[in-house]
Amino acid sequence: MTVQTAHQEDIAASPSHSDNAKRALDLVVGACALLLLAPLMASLALAVRLDSPGPSLFRQSRVGRGGRPFTLLKFRTMAWGTPDISTADMSRQKVRPVTRVGLLLRRFSLDELPQLVNVVRGEMSLVGPRPALPSQVSLNEARREAGVEELLPGITGWAQVNGRDDLSDSEKVAHDAYYARNRSLGLDVRILLLTVLSVGTGRGNR
Repeated sequence: MTVQTAHQEDIAASPSHSDNAKRALDLVVGACALLLLAPLMASLALAVRLDSPGPSLFRQSRVGRGGRPFTLLKFRTMAWGTPDISTADMSRQKVRPVTRVGLLLRRFSLDELPQLVNVVRGEMSLVGPRPALPSQVSLNEARREAGVEELLPGITGWAQVNGRDDLSDSEKVAHDAYYARNRSLGLDVRILLLTVLSVGTGRGNR
């Protein structure tokens, strides 16, 4: 028999959040956004291809709900063949192979737009903890212990509007755990609005 931690029990028993309502919001907003943003996304895909050799889309294995891996979609912002490591590890190793178009995409988080497909598929939510790489073992373990792993990962989240890449792993987990304990549609809407503001300023982007 699996023994749940106190954090996991709080998350599982939270009465303030409706998974069905959240999924409905994800489907409606995700599908509508894909339709409305299709011309922009096509233009960005072309810009990526013209700027540097390689495909427009970047596919990467990430850790999803329950620790299950899934393929995350992004517009490619780095030179093809760049090591598959986290942004934080690249900063520590002084690896920065970002393309010219990639700098613009990352500055305004436009590289994340293809993840709307992940949302419609049910692999991600609009709001949730950002999915980590399988190689980020300590971060994934800390999320598992905090019960955060039981949530669908999101395009944006509470940690993203409170520092994003400027946060340490422990701070990210603390913010993710706060969201897990307090999640609601109202909080999701608040995070989405704050995301629009933070994207405009580029705060925390690397």
